[in-house]
Amino acid sequence: MPARKGKTLTEDVFEYSAAKMRENGMTDMAIAQFKRLYEVWRNEEASSWIREDEVEPLVGVPSFHDVYETINHDKAVDAFAKTAFLKLNGGLGTSMGLDCAKSLLPVRRHKARQMRFIDIIVGQVLTARTRLGVELPLTLMNSFRTSDDTMKVLRANKKFHQEDIPLEIVQHQEPKISAETGLPVSFSANPELEWCPPGHGDLFSTIWESGLLDVLEEHGFKYLFISNSDNLGARPSRTLAQHFENTGAPVMIEVAKRTPADRKGGHIVRDKATGRLMLREMSQVHPNDKDDAQNIEKHPYFNTNSIWVRIDALKAKLSAYDGVLPLPVIRNKKTVDPTDPTSEPVIQLETAMGAAVTLFDGATCVCVDRMRFLPVKTTDDLFIMRSDRFHLTDQYEMEDGNYIFPDVHLDSRHYKNIHDFDTRFPYGVPSLAAANSVDIEGDWTFGRDVVLFGDARLSDTGEPSYVPNGEYVGPQGVEPDDWV
Repeated sequence: MPARKGKTLTEDVFEYSAAKMRENGMTDMAIAQFKRLYEVWRNEEASSWIREDEVEPLVGVPSFHDVYETINHDKAVDAFAKTAFLKLNGGLGTSMGLDCAKSLLPVRRHKARQMRFIDIIVGQVLTARTRLGVELPLTLMNSFRTSDDTMKVLRANKKFHQEDIPLEIVQHQEPKISAETGLPVSFSANPELEWCPPGHGDLFSTIWESGLLDVLEEHGFKYLFISNSDNLGARPSRTLAQHFENTGAPVMIEVAKRTPADRKGGHIVRDKATGRLMLREMSQVHPNDKDDAQNIEKHPYFNTNSIWVRIDALKAKLSAYDGVLPLPVIRNKKTVDPTDPTSEPVIQLETAMGAAVTLFDGATCVCVDRMRFLPVKTTDDLFIMRSDRFHLTDQYEMEDGNYIFPDVHLDSRHYKNIHDFDTRFPYGVPSLAAANSVDIEGDWTFGRDVVLFGDARLSDTGEPSYVPNGEYVGPQGVEPDDWV
């Protein structure tokens, strides 16, 4: 395909994507952002790596407990009153077989009511507004696929009112790219699958285009707390609002101590060249650096994707880059139909929200407990969240004794899809209070009042099997009834 006069081959091929985006009503901002991702992918292969010898480990991060002791909690309400709350709510929960916003998934009951993520989030906001007398506006960053369903739920909530601050901003979408040709992929069997979100780093250009920062400033807000809607631990916090104000930092990332289970997650490091903080995702780790990157003693903190930003600092930075921040580009290799590994290989180009930290001098971190990091990415996570390990308080806190959870592995053939999961736990998930780990292989359906303890294990029997009401399941499977 020869390039047209005055254009590079990359620009020439990109025009097909730009045309497709225009045809589907996408804005100049959406196209400009995708063009940057595309050009980095085509021309800067080396930029995909953040090498170990170019960074220093992050050490000495103050803990939430240390911070708590230094805060005047009556005065902290003043900082909290200048804080707005933004939830990333663009995910459909396709990894669990959902076709609606993940935030509409029931998590657990509270006073006989079935509570979804969105109900708990709104409950947390209303609690803070009532108890502390703050405005605390809530804005959701929805996607085209989550907007209608989620906004219907918000507007139906008689207790939740918000007049002057937008309830939602809608993130961009971009074409999936053919790995072979670099052209936008075509998939006539389901044209919706030709599109994907640009990662949660898209938040920044979406915020810029929406004018949200101007509206917040006009109403006297100075800080924005951003987190994922599937992380119910990321509640509004006056302690952290006051600490963030005290630091004077433009950005503060909530990090947590890595455990062996977190060794493959994104972690914060320091760039030797600039001294600035950096987010390094595992997709940006060179194969030769993998052992170092997964060494939790060397790199002890991971990114929870909960971030505090000064509105004026973010506004200035976005203005300097015309709304398109130069974030590292993550290349995700997938197939156009993620459920069909034989469908055409595609590239999905993404950026990560936390990567923006590297653009700011003086950015900082705070180390939080696991009570502020309770993500639900799979039905394994949901299994724990729905169990007796948790209690949902009247303040909509997901409360547990120590937040050290059993290692759960449910057979993906029978439990990965939420419909299959719910079918096999018709009376709710078993008790996990005494369980150290859970490993279920095969197709098991559970009766009422089942208790898992120790290293609970069920083996595949080769056919659908049943755990009767009131049974105990431990290292030997369903425990025998007779005494030895």
